[in-house]
Amino acid sequence: MFDIEKARRDTPGCEKVLHFNNAGAALMPTGVRDAVVNHIDLEMMMGGYEAANRVAEPLAQVYTSTAKLLGCAADEVAIVESATNAWVNAFYAIPFKRGDRILTARAEYGANYVAFMQIAKQRGVQIDVIPVDEYGQVSVEALRGMIDERVKLIAITHIPTNGGLVNPAAAIGQVARESNILYLLDACQTIGQMPLNVQEVGCDMLSGTSRKFLRGPRGIGFLYVKRDLIPQLEPVTLDHDAAEWVAPDRYEIRKDARRFEKWESSIANRLGFGAAVDYALEWGLDAIWARVQEIASTLRIRLAEFPSITLQDLGVEKCGIVTFTVEGLASADIKAQLAKRGINVTVSGRGSTLLDMDARGLKEVVRASVHYYNTEAEIERFCEALKAIAV
Repeated sequence: MFDIEKARRDTPGCEKVLHFNNAGAALMPTGVRDAVVNHIDLEMMMGGYEAANRVAEPLAQVYTSTAKLLGCAADEVAIVESATNAWVNAFYAIPFKRGDRILTARAEYGANYVAFMQIAKQRGVQIDVIPVDEYGQVSVEALRGMIDERVKLIAITHIPTNGGLVNPAAAIGQVARESNILYLLDACQTIGQMPLNVQEVGCDMLSGTSRKFLRGPRGIGFLYVKRDLIPQLEPVTLDHDAAEWVAPDRYEIRKDARRFEKWESSIANRLGFGAAVDYALEWGLDAIWARVQEIASTLRIRLAEFPSITLQDLGVEKCGIVTFTVEGLASADIKAQLAKRGINVTVSGRGSTLLDMDARGLKEVVRASVHYYNTEAEIERFCEALKAIAV
């Protein structure tokens, strides 16, 4: 049985706010906060470089913990400034040429799709969107039918930002492996919410973040790159940490995934990220996922009772992101009214997932994203607040 009382004791923010914006940035547990603040204090007392030297072993452990979380080796992990930074580092290192094709999802995230369009403009690459099936998720059958010798990359957002959808990542990975095509998975909303093993999914590259369901600090993300692929990907930018200057006219790039990192970073945030990974592993991702699904399902059932509310979630398997619209009310106004009552949600707008939103005739949706420390009592409070706003 999930120890919800411990989860909330470890999360002081639960006493201050009803937080249904975990897909934006979850509430930190005390251990994560302590890891960040303790190192800031150490830097204050002894200097940044000296403090970093003092925590060399815990810093190295962050890679080991992240590898355990993902089911990979520590040398396949890079820790960078954000999930977006992780994703673009991998994407722009791919040696695209004119005529190559990128296959992606209808609900692909805006930042990723902008990068697709830039590469298409610069190098003559073609972007093709994989049709969805009857449930609104990537159609694996349609994907198979789109494969040809020009497909260079399959790039998918596993859990899109604008709905409860969980795309069939492992089935997509099977197609990519069969066809020997690179597979880049945006797992920004996945890691910390549900178990994901890169070997089982079959992705070659994966990006993720600290601040969302993993419950770590902002300003830290991570990248997985399959070991065999690393030598084939040269980052667009390098520094003297990613590559060693070995002669006046020559450098040698690191052989591991840390070729995608830069020298300067927040040591405090790295340690906080590591603490968040360890904390998630202590709970167990299977247990977290079961709890998240339980809470999200309860929220959907309650919202479906409102005549004026339309749930906007897709997919066979649904996650902790619950999206909805309210007849006659703007999503931004609902967010503002809830905030006055101490309730956090956010709004997903058209620009984040333009193709999917347009296909469904949506301009914006209210996004209420739950986590394991949320309770059934909070759902009731949330619904009572909505009743006051929407009726």
